[in-house]
Amino acid sequence: MHPAPSLILFTVLSGLGFGLLVWLGLGLRAPTGVAAFVLFGLGYGLAGAGLLASAFHLGHPERALLAFTQWRTSWLSREAVLACAALLVMAPHAAGAVFFATPLPVFGWLGAVLALATIFATAMIYTQIRAVPRWHHWSTPPVFLFAGLAGGALLAGSPRLSLVLMLALGAAMATHWLMGDGRFAQAGSTMGSATQLGGPGQVRLLEPPHTGRNYLLREMVHVVGRKHAHKLRLIALGLGAVLPAALLLLPAGHVVIGLALIAHVTGIAAQRWLFFAEAEHVVGLYYGQR
Repeated sequence: MHPAPSLILFTVLSGLGFGLLVWLGLGLRAPTGVAAFVLFGLGYGLAGAGLLASAFHLGHPERALLAFTQWRTSWLSREAVLACAALLVMAPHAAGAVFFATPLPVFGWLGAVLALATIFATAMIYTQIRAVPRWHHWSTPPVFLFAGLAGGALLAGSPRLSLVLMLALGAAMATHWLMGDGRFAQAGSTMGSATQLGGPGQVRLLEPPHTGRNYLLREMVHVVGRKHAHKLRLIALGLGAVLPAALLLLPAGHVVIGLALIAHVTGIAAQRWLFFAEAEHVVGLYYGQR
């Protein structure tokens, strides 16, 4: 699929923001005053920026409010509802810490659960798409969850916890790639099954359905070279998990945490670009692209 910048920004920024809010809500850090204002402001700012970026991917951004109405059947709608609920429920906890030096743990715990559920709902938007076998697998949600929690722990200033989560994230990314590479073949979708003409014999493409580019080719069919994919995987794994984990083995300090954070965000951005670029949608069978 087309790796739109808005989707990359959405998943990276919102994951970081809600991941930070998870740890702030659970009390991993209990800042008050100015420190609380900075940390909670960072969490809300990243989460809000990510959600705003997702709105730009909509064909009609002015209809974004309609996303809240389909929560019974749509994971995108559930994510929107959970995100707003997390930000609202967390607000009393954040306000108490900032203005009165009195956090409200109950609201923090509830907000943390909702923030974690929001990250999971983001992952499920893609996991539930049967037409993309690489995504439609149990290995997809752990990548989103560990990325959000690892980055959030790093922003919260907890290097030891972040180190463990970075290692888990690296394992989750590697598992997702290894399991995903054979998913399209395992799904059994072929040009014959796509056209329902596979019974008499093998189906091959004589001519494309049309001569020009269209929405399906632009959004659903994106081909990335195998050589480039391997390089990007190494970059994503190295910068997103391995290098931050190695840096966090050093004596903790603002410079070390800052470098680890820069590397992590860069690696996760590469991972998300590859996440979309490598997604083989079955519609590509109609165009001879699979």
